Amino acid sequence: MSSNETTQDFQTWMCLICGWIYDEQAGLPDEGIAPGTRWADVPMNWSCPECGARKDDFEMVAL
Repeated sequence: MSSNETTQDFQTWMCLICGWIYDEQAGLPDEGIAPGTRWADVPMNWSCPECGARKDDFEMVAL
């Protein structure tokens, strides 16, 4: 098995309302979300820092 296996790749999630991107690798330290935090582990009551949209308004995107 090589060190670049894709099973643990970080993903990015885009707000469908304003286009803001959540990057799992970077996290959101200013909001208490540590780097490496998977989208599934972001609290359900979290909202987009740009427009206030809910997690339901985000979609996984490949960058």
